[in-house]
Amino acid sequence: AALALTANRDLLGKRVLITAGGTLEPIDPVRFIGNRSSGKQGVALAMQAKRRGAYVTLIGANISQPDQGVDEFISVATASELEGALMERLQTQDALIMAAAVSDYRVATESTTKLKKIDLGHSLKLELVANPDILASATQSITDLGLKTVVVGFAAETVEKQADLIELALKKIKAKGCDLLVANNVTGGAVFGAEKNTVVIVDQAGQIGESTGSKTTVANAILDELAIRLE
Repeated sequence: AALALTANRDLLGKRVLITAGGTLEPIDPVRFIGNRSSGKQGVALAMQAKRRGAYVTLIGANISQPDQGVDEFISVATASELEGALMERLQTQDALIMAAAVSDYRVATESTTKLKKIDLGHSLKLELVANPDILASATQSITDLGLKTVVVGFAAETVEKQADLIELALKKIKAKGCDLLVANNVTGGAVFGAEKNTVVIVDQAGQIGESTGSKTTVANAILDELAIRLE
């Protein structure tokens, strides 16, 4: 039993920046475009990285501060706020784990007053514009600045077969330029808010690992791969 309590301290002295949760893009003062991410996997990563000795900065998109605490917690709402907080801290990190679900689009013109149905009638057209690709721009900045930061990206996909998930993950890791990519199948709303997760983890060489179980178990499988690359 004593052995089970001895935490692996393989991230001791490492600075790890983790994003978690889901960004919300305002339409007006009361409405927004969002996604179903609960932030549980990102928080599990933060808790386990802390347990393994890292100095953890958690950027939380629309989630509350975790009870056990991290070294630094920054609360953000939108993709733009998340990007600002991340870029401000990027140069001091050994690793970046992008677990947050970042909205791909935002409303072109946010209304400063509540949009009223009585004024709008039966239909409402919203113009959406693309948000910046934060993962791609972070990896580009790391390259441009000559940093050694190890980057872990995440992708939520809806696929019928595990082989399709792996194929998408291998394509996405090349496009994003990160060191590791974690992909999960969210078909039918699976994973969001759940206690368990099943992921595939791929690297640039096309090596593939899988992890299934509690979000803590999955977090440690991801951190195992990260720790190897931080040695």
